[in-house]
Amino acid sequence: MRSPSLNHSLRQLWALDKFGYSLRVLIALAGSMGLSWYLAQPAMAIPLFLGVIASALAETDDSWLGRLSALLVTLLCFSIAAVSVQLLFPFPLLFALGMAAAAFSLVMLGALGERYATIAQATLILSIYSMIAADQRGGEALHPWRDPLLLLAGATWYGLLSVLWNALFAHQPVQQSLARLYRELGQYYKLKAALFEPVRQLDVEERRLQLAQQNGRVVSALNATKETLLHRLGNGRPGVKISHYLKLYFLAQDLHERVSSSHYPYQELAEAFFHSDVLFRCGRLLRLQGVACVDLANAVQLRQPFRYSEANAQALADLESSLEHLRMQSNPAWRGLLRSLRALSGNLATMQRQLSTATNPDALEGEQDSSLLDRQPQSLRDAFNRIRLQLTPTSLLFRHALRMSLALLCGYAVLHTIHPEQGYWVLLTTVFVCQPNYGATRIKLVQRVTGTALGLAVGWALFDLFPSQQVQALFAVIAGVVFFATRSSRYTLATAAITLLVLFCFNQVGDGYGLFWPRLVDTLLGSLIAAAAVFFVLPDWQGRRLNQVVANTLARSADYLRQIMAQYESGKRDDLAYRLARRNAHNADAALSTTLSNMLLEPGHFRKDAETGFRFLILSHTLLNYLSGLGAHRESLPADARDDMLESAAQQLARSLDELAYGLQHDQPVAVYSEAEEALAQQLEQTSEDIDDSHRLLQTQLGLICRQLAPLRSMAAHLLRQHPQPQG
Repeated sequence: MRSPSLNHSLRQLWALDKFGYSLRVLIALAGSMGLSWYLAQPAMAIPLFLGVIASALAETDDSWLGRLSALLVTLLCFSIAAVSVQLLFPFPLLFALGMAAAAFSLVMLGALGERYATIAQATLILSIYSMIAADQRGGEALHPWRDPLLLLAGATWYGLLSVLWNALFAHQPVQQSLARLYRELGQYYKLKAALFEPVRQLDVEERRLQLAQQNGRVVSALNATKETLLHRLGNGRPGVKISHYLKLYFLAQDLHERVSSSHYPYQELAEAFFHSDVLFRCGRLLRLQGVACVDLANAVQLRQPFRYSEANAQALADLESSLEHLRMQSNPAWRGLLRSLRALSGNLATMQRQLSTATNPDALEGEQDSSLLDRQPQSLRDAFNRIRLQLTPTSLLFRHALRMSLALLCGYAVLHTIHPEQGYWVLLTTVFVCQPNYGATRIKLVQRVTGTALGLAVGWALFDLFPSQQVQALFAVIAGVVFFATRSSRYTLATAAITLLVLFCFNQVGDGYGLFWPRLVDTLLGSLIAAAAVFFVLPDWQGRRLNQVVANTLARSADYLRQIMAQYESGKRDDLAYRLARRNAHNADAALSTTLSNMLLEPGHFRKDAETGFRFLILSHTLLNYLSGLGAHRESLPADARDDMLESAAQQLARSLDELAYGLQHDQPVAVYSEAEEALAQQLEQTSEDIDDSHRLLQTQLGLICRQLAPLRSMAAHLLRQHPQPQG
C-alpha cells in the first residue's frame, strides 16, 4: 500500500507547474556554490548566482531548439550589457545617458511579443547586477573583467540546463498548460451552474459578474496553452503527442463556447419553473461536467487515463425526464420557454458527448483547420514596423518605456547625490516595482517593501542561529529556489527569499550584517522613485481608458456576430477566421475585467466610473453568452434554409454594436433609445408556432442580443457624460 501511495505522491510532485523550474534553479545554484567552495573562492558565488538568476528570469517556454536560439540571443544581450557597463562605469554622465537609452530600447522590445519582453527585462536586470559588481570593486583595476565573465558564466550554466531539460521533457509544459486550462474551465462550469439555483430573489448580477471575471481566467489559460502548443508545432506536421494535445485544446475551445452560451432569459425560467426540479437538474449536470473537467485536468497533468463518470449520464437522463414531464403538461404559457430549455438541454447533451470522448482524444473528429495564429514577428521588417508603430505618446508601451528610463535616471542621480550604501540596489528595486500601470505598481511596491522587511527580520535571526558559512550557503541556495517557485504567485514571499539570498551570499565574504539597513533604505528609495514615475510621468490611468476598452469589447462582439452568421450561411467550419473572431471577443471581455480590477486600485477620482464599468462588464459578458449560444448551434441550420429577415436583423445588430463602439471610442454622443431596435426586438420575439427549432433558436438568440442593446446604450451614454473630453 505504501509503494503506490509514495509513487502517486512523487508523480504529483513531478507534475507541479513550478517543480521543474525550481529543480533547475536548485541544480544551477547548488553547482555554482559548490564550485566556489571547491575553488576556495566564496566571492565567486555572488556573480555566479546573479548570472543564474538573470538567465532564469529570461527563460521562456519553448522547444529545445527554440530555447537554444533564445539562449544565444539572451547571452548576446547579456554580453553587450555587461561590456557596456564595464566601459561606461567610470564616466557618470555617459553612463547615465547610455542607461536611459538602453532602458527605453529594451522596454520597447516588448512590442515584439512576450518572449522578447522577458529577455529585455532580464537584460536590464543583469546590467544592474553588473553595476553592483563594478561598485563592489570600488574602482580597483585588478581583474576588472572577472565579475562580468562570471555573470555570463552563471547565465550560460543555467541556460544550458534549461535547454537540456526542454530536450528531455519537451511535453511537460504542454501538459501543465492544458491542466490549468481545464481546471479554470471546470470552475467556470461550477459558477455557471450556480445561476440555475431555483431560488427566488437570486442576485443574478453578482453571479454574472463572478462568471465574467472567471471567463478572463479561462481566456488567459486558453491563450497560454495556444502559445505553448505553437512553440512545439514547428513547420511540419505535428507529432503524435502534440496532435493528441492539440485535439484536447480544440476540445476546450469548443467546450468554452458551449458553456458560455445562454439560451434563456433566466428570470422568466426561474419564475415559470419555480415548482419544478428542471433548473436543479440543469445546475447539477453543469456541476458534474465541471468536476469532469477538473478530473480531465488531473489526468493530463499526471499522464493517467481519464475516466468519465457514469453519474453524468444519469444526470442527463434525469434532466431529459424532467423536461418530458413538463412537456406532457401542455401548458401554453410554457411553450416558448420549453423550447429554450430544449436548446439548453441539447447543448448540455453535446458537452456530455464531447467530454465522454475525451477518454480517447485521438478519436476526436479532426478539425477542418487546425492552424494556430503565430503573433511573433515574421521578419526584421515586421519587427521594426511593430516597434515604430508604438513610438507615440498614446502607446501604453511607449509611456512605460519613458517612465522606466526617467525613473532609472532619477535613481542614478539620487545615488550619486546622497551616496547610499549599495546604492545600485535602488535601481534594481525601481526596475522590479515600476509596472505599466498604477494599480500593478502599487501592489508591487507594498509586496516589495513588506517582503524585504520580512526577509531582513528572518535573516537577522538565522545569522545568529546558524553562524556557520556552510549552513548559510545552503540557506542561500534554498532561498533562491523559493524565490523562483513563488515569484509569479506570492511576490511578498519571493522578495523575502531573494533578500535572504543576498544576505547569505554577501556574508560569504563577511559583509552580511552590514547589508541590513542599506537593503531596507535602498528598497524604500527605489520603490518611491518607481511610484512617483508611474504617478507623474504620462500616467496610464485605467479609468481614463475605460471608454476605449468598452468600445473594443463591443466592436469585437460585432465581428464575432458577423462570423457566426457567415457560418449559418455556409455551414459549420471551425476555420481560423471564425476561431480568431471568437477568441478576440473573449480577449476583449477579459481585458475589460482586468481594466476594472486595476481601476479599483487607483485614486478615488479615477475610479468614479468603476460601478458603471462593472455593470457594463455584466452586460457585455451576457451579450457574449448569447453570441456563444448562436455559435454553439451554428451547424444546426440546414444549408439551404435561409431567412432574409434574420440575416437583415443580424446585420442591423452588428451595425448597432459598431455604432456604440464608435461613439465610445471617439467620445461622440450615442442615442439612449432606438425605436428601430425596439421594433426589431418585438419582431424577433414574435415566433410562429410552426417554425422549426433551428430557425426558432436563431431568432430567439438574436432577440436576446437585441434586448441587450438598450441597457448597453444607457451605460454608454452615462460613460460619455462622465467623459465629455477625449482622453489621450
